[in-house]
Amino acid sequence: MHIAILTFEGYNELDSLIALGLLNRVKQPELRVTIASPAPTVRSMNGVVIESMATLEEACAADAVIVGSGSRTREVVEDPAIMDVLRGLDPARQLLAAQCSGTLVLARLGLLNGVPACTDRTSKPWVVAAGVEVLNQPFYARDNVATAGGCLASHYLATWIIARLAGPEAAEEALAYVVPVGEKEEYIGRAMRNVRPYLRSEQALALG
Repeated sequence: MHIAILTFEGYNELDSLIALGLLNRVKQPELRVTIASPAPTVRSMNGVVIESMATLEEACAADAVIVGSGSRTREVVEDPAIMDVLRGLDPARQLLAAQCSGTLVLARLGLLNGVPACTDRTSKPWVVAAGVEVLNQPFYARDNVATAGGCLASHYLATWIIARLAGPEAAEEALAYVVPVGEKEEYIGRAMRNVRPYLRSEQALALG
């Protein structure tokens, strides 16, 4: 089972790396979580350089994909070489999630047609201009597509993906590793309140 986090030049560390850390708390030997980038290395908006672990082509074949945000997302959506590859993303066969300006990528790919979405304050005008209704809430999902708004909402996307692929209990267990000491019930409760309304009983199972 492969979960890819699309991470571009100028990426936001809070989006890509919080999701990476939380998803890797699911202790299943068949689970593989990767940073997928169009280049061998990418530099964050704050200068943190990381190595790509998967190609964009490999991400398009993954079971789940998170599109991270960053300071150069508008350049990404204007890059034909990147966008042509990402047209291989397909919510009919994989979970797709986007964080903040990553929502613009899904919008420009036509994957949010008729679906409202979440994004951050800075990215909202760009997403609206792409024809998508932006909601004033941190998380929203419909079928196999989810979006989140605000850097610290990144764990909602990870929680949703874990709940969809391994079940809500696995999501709660993963969260329990990372929440502040003494605030376990508060943090896990909030995360599940945001995610659970978008989980039908048949969705809280592995894809297939």
